[in-house]
Amino acid sequence: MSRDTILIWGAGAIGGTLGAYLARAGEDVLLVDIVAPHVEAMNQDGLSIEGPVETFRQAVKAATPDAVTGQFKRIILAVKAHHTRDAVRALMPHLTPDGSVLSAQNGLNELTIAEEIGPERTVGCFVNFGADWLEPGRILFGNRATVAIGEIDGSTTPRVQDYHRLLSIFEPNAVLTDNIWGYLWGKLGYGAMLFATALTPASMSENLASEKHFQVFNRLGREVMAVALARGVSPLGFNGFDPAAFMPGADEAAARNSVAAMAEFNRHTAKTHSGIWRDLAVRKRKTEVNAQIAIISQLGREAGIATPTIDKLVTLIHDIEENRREQSWATLDQLLEA
Repeated sequence: MSRDTILIWGAGAIGGTLGAYLARAGEDVLLVDIVAPHVEAMNQDGLSIEGPVETFRQAVKAATPDAVTGQFKRIILAVKAHHTRDAVRALMPHLTPDGSVLSAQNGLNELTIAEEIGPERTVGCFVNFGADWLEPGRILFGNRATVAIGEIDGSTTPRVQDYHRLLSIFEPNAVLTDNIWGYLWGKLGYGAMLFATALTPASMSENLASEKHFQVFNRLGREVMAVALARGVSPLGFNGFDPAAFMPGADEAAARNSVAAMAEFNRHTAKTHSGIWRDLAVRKRKTEVNAQIAIISQLGREAGIATPTIDKLVTLIHDIEENRREQSWATLDQLLEA
């Protein structure tokens, strides 16, 4: 492998989809994943991207972490949020002294990455496309959506322009932004609502369209935006989510319009349920709730902002993880009481 090879650490839904598109475009890519059967399938038969957006099989190079050798200038991190710190420590020996790590994840993982390797080597990224890991060698690509890339200090550098070039291979409308934190906090508002939709067996759009539960989504959005403002962030909207609709003093009608727009957006994707729902219902494993959502409560406490709906949501997700509750409308009803 060359130092110019693009190392994608985590070849699941996000990393695998990105890697397949980059490899198909002729970029030199190495996909790294801890699931040995997935690595074996990719090396033997290629990586299959399936779904309504596009279906193709791409030959790729893949390895488990222990088999990686050499150092790389560009590493795209695409593991689950709660595995970020361990993954960064594992990949650190493979990062060149002048290299950087781009976080193609959900949450505020740039904070964790920067703690481990320094903010000057950390690049921010926002991804909202729908994808699911189906089985070794197979990924569902459900829909296109916003992709944004930016330096975490808001500057424009040659390296972030190069990352933008790479991500534009996958998403032609990828945005090069000087406000990546705005996108990431916007995603947290949206993401909190998606975690709530995982409390039931219904689809994302069915949950968001539930009039009975509108106030759940309204309160979640408002709590996240309040914490974002306290941190000096100007959240940005995307794919139906309008941060202004959930700001202090915003008219409830605006919030209703935004929730309805999110429901409509999610009606037009083959990925009907969130990755959170899939973790709970299909893969029977821990979700990213601590790394993605509980951190909002922590940052809220530091700013003196109460987040009772967020707190209750975290508790309910943990209850499902530990088999204390089922995914049901009755479980979502619990958030109405928060």
